[in-house]
Amino acid sequence: MAAPEHVPTKPNLDVRTYGSPPRRPDSWRADRPADFADDHRQPVGDLLGSPGPDQGYALRLARLLEPELHLTEGEHAKDALAGIVAIGLKRASVLGRAPVIHDLRIAATLFGFLDPSPAPELVELRHELFEEVSHFHHYMELRRLVDMVPPVVLRQTPAQVSQGYAAGWRDQLDLDAAHT
Repeated sequence: MAAPEHVPTKPNLDVRTYGSPPRRPDSWRADRPADFADDHRQPVGDLLGSPGPDQGYALRLARLLEPELHLTEGEHAKDALAGIVAIGLKRASVLGRAPVIHDLRIAATLFGFLDPSPAPELVELRHELFEEVSHFHHYMELRRLVDMVPPVVLRQTPAQVSQGYAAGWRDQLDLDAAHT
């Protein structure tokens, strides 16, 4: 480890001192194989995901939301949270920012996880859609689940999503995407 020059050392030791890295004469360019060139952006489409900043923070937020979930028999918190986090991350990236608790609350509201007595049809759909999505072998199912939530719904405020859920949960989701 480098040490400042004023730190006493044994005279026979060859101690490194800090040195600045060499200056690069040219500006940085996206020329590595995995870099997107200037005229290309992140690909967009079904099952491609939604990149965004500080996405790992959503896992911390999920631990805060877990005690509020209303799960039915056969549902597991880890599966519910995996889907909720993925949908919340899509909302955060659609809005161009890091995730916040409202992103996860909206995702949980859309599928009735914050409702003590959700509609039986929604519970049945949840069982089908969220089953085992926390396991990495079910990534495609998780992507389909996320793609069921249209961006127009994700741009709504938490109050608008709650009102939409109360008025009719089916209108908030693209149910055709669930069966593709």
